[in-house]
Amino acid sequence: MRIRYLAVMGMVLYAGIAGADGKRCISGIYPHLAMYNNEGECGTGVVAVWGNRLWTVTYAPHCPNGSSDKFYEITPELEQIVRPESVGGTPANRMIHRESGQLFIGPYVIDRDLKVRVIPPSAMFGRLTANMRHLTDPANKIYYATMEEGFYEVDVRSLAVKELYQDANRQPDHGGKLLPGYHGKGAYTAQGRVVYANNGETGAAAQRDPTITSGVLAQWDGKDWEVVLRNQFTEVTGPGGIEGNRDPARDPLWSIGWDYRSLILMVLDGGKWRRYRLPKGSHSYDGAHGWNTEWPRIREIGEEDLLMTMHGTFWRFPKNLSAQRSAGIRPRSNYIKVIGDFCRWNDRIVFGCDDSAKSEFLNKRRAKGNLKGPGQSNSNLWFVEPERLDHLGPAIGRGAVWMHDDVKAGEWSDPYLLDGYDRRDLYLFHGASETARFRLAFDRAGNGQWEEGPEVTVPPGQVTVVPLSAERAAWVRLAMRQTARGVTAEFLYVNGDARPLASDARFAGLARPDTADRLGGLVYGRGANLRTLGVAAYRQTGTTVKSVGFYQMGADLKLEKVADPNAFGYAVTNYGIHRDGVELDVASAVMIDNQGKRWRFPRASADWQEAKLGERLCREVCTERDMLNLCGIFYELPAENAGGFAKARAIATPDFTVHDYCSWRGMLILTGIDAAAPASDHIIRSADGAVAVWAGVVDDLWAAGKARGVGGPWKESDVKAGAVSDPYLLTGFDRKALTLSQSGAEQVTFTLEIDVTGMGDWQPYKRYTVGHAPVRDTLDSLRAYWLRCRTDADCRATVWLEYR
Repeated sequence: MRIRYLAVMGMVLYAGIAGADGKRCISGIYPHLAMYNNEGECGTGVVAVWGNRLWTVTYAPHCPNGSSDKFYEITPELEQIVRPESVGGTPANRMIHRESGQLFIGPYVIDRDLKVRVIPPSAMFGRLTANMRHLTDPANKIYYATMEEGFYEVDVRSLAVKELYQDANRQPDHGGKLLPGYHGKGAYTAQGRVVYANNGETGAAAQRDPTITSGVLAQWDGKDWEVVLRNQFTEVTGPGGIEGNRDPARDPLWSIGWDYRSLILMVLDGGKWRRYRLPKGSHSYDGAHGWNTEWPRIREIGEEDLLMTMHGTFWRFPKNLSAQRSAGIRPRSNYIKVIGDFCRWNDRIVFGCDDSAKSEFLNKRRAKGNLKGPGQSNSNLWFVEPERLDHLGPAIGRGAVWMHDDVKAGEWSDPYLLDGYDRRDLYLFHGASETARFRLAFDRAGNGQWEEGPEVTVPPGQVTVVPLSAERAAWVRLAMRQTARGVTAEFLYVNGDARPLASDARFAGLARPDTADRLGGLVYGRGANLRTLGVAAYRQTGTTVKSVGFYQMGADLKLEKVADPNAFGYAVTNYGIHRDGVELDVASAVMIDNQGKRWRFPRASADWQEAKLGERLCREVCTERDMLNLCGIFYELPAENAGGFAKARAIATPDFTVHDYCSWRGMLILTGIDAAAPASDHIIRSADGAVAVWAGVVDDLWAAGKARGVGGPWKESDVKAGAVSDPYLLTGFDRKALTLSQSGAEQVTFTLEIDVTGMGDWQPYKRYTVGHAPVRDTLDSLRAYWLRCRTDADCRATVWLEYR
């Protein structure tokens, strides 16, 4: 398995550095294709192929009347053409209209001869989010939907616009009163109706609590609107994809969404809605306001299956999925990038991303200090070989059918995905005072035929783990023999992590912990339309650190010194290293969040030492996505409004150290280079040799070394009977060895508790009797978010974990 992984990653590395007609490509990013605007965000709303050209638009965060964003045409030679018809806005819609032979993308319309026409915001106001086939005159008209419930009918030839429902940005309540929820996303036509989704909620509570009621899936028959489900939804599509369903009366329709429990897949088949649940790979997409998602999609990429992006997982999605053929949804890998849209162009998948937002929105936290965002919003396209989609992050899947729910006897849960993961477990607990009995059933073939499985007995006040790895089925569902309150049924899945421990060749040249001579620097994207990377450069030789000067780098990747006496000081003031909210003790690293809660994390090794230059602790690496770089381990860290530290996940434990990192032109930039390292496909050195940076893509970090570390909640700590330790992270680590010891004269009982959901649902997991000799256990099968410990007597205790 490992040999195969290394072979694939070697192929991917070669492909990632290949150029096209002399244009430099780094890990699938062409720096010259970066897109900028003058707004608080510059996301990629659409990518589409038409006339052998790639067409794309960027979007500003809330500009229903146009913006500085542009409409781009990219030639097969990778020449970027800024179209003069550009009017900006917040567009994310596209459709190919078969009968008239036109691509509709944002407010632009492109015919077969590549002539472009535009519908200006004065004629069609709003944040355009979706196109749909017309219900009664599909040969001559199409629909447009906006994010604030504006709906328009457009003649495909004259482009005459008829307003059906007014955009709520023209109304006092910008959220709109037509439907519940806010922040519209996808829409599609099937089976005599238009289906529209939004994924957010207005109000202060939505910006704090990801568990409140939010979003909607709704349908319109041409006269009246009806709510299908009051949950957050994004993509709405069908097997017809960008062209619309070929047989609109019979073809199915799919919509993907979520709640705080899990992902939700809705399937409209034969006029009837059916609901399924799937795991989440990442919680960075959560948030009741809906801002964190950026248009998850289900798209054709020229393979047997469609590709679905949702909550940090690349999914295989069958092209013929229906109520009677629901099997075949499978994870491919996990990813970090924020993806707005994608398509296949020639031999690669092109992802339009949302990389660097100037505003950073609500994503502020103590761990970042007063760190400024990028000086100018920008994003880029990411060109990826199809086979690489199976070899990014090892797939994790976590979610529930019930979470703190009151469940009636005999009522079956929604079907939950079982297929596609190597290791699968179900964790059950409840709030009833008596033992509860759970029934399981399996849909083996995905045809809606259910087979009764085992019955599970769960005592009150403890968690019961049900292994499911041996089960072969598409879906699983649960019911209870008796009514019970506070029921949780959480599924925790992982695929095998065959990554090597060592960082792969693309990271060659980054300084190791023992490197005596290293080149560091504070890095950031500069503003004022310079579109350059700023580097306030340092050199550490032994224990001596000296500033080198201020450098910048443009799209040509030439790193040059800047004669600006104020630039270095500006960088230090606004982008200096902050390490607020972190404590280190002999047991582990402690992060203290904005609410004062304490969270413990491992070190990369027991003897880990911070380099003299210091290390950036926390920074946004994609829009509304933070990376935590703590004691030699990289973590994905959701925004505070999406779970924060409680939903962190380990990504990698590299064998190099980092001074600073940032996002620029779609790339991940790292500093902390071995001063002796030559320039390479990833190492960029200044002409004078004094400064160097590493350039790649954030998802390269999956290849930086399998996540591992050591530490624990206690190490020779004076513990009081009944006192509970800080939470200690389990998520994202594969093999886990536990050692418990204590120095008291009598035996002590240690109770290990776990938080399965990441919501503070602490349950007893296992008890250990510890005398003079240490007690050891293997926790490889344990897949909770966090663990903590308590003892039944005062003692000096150690709870130590090795993640391998």
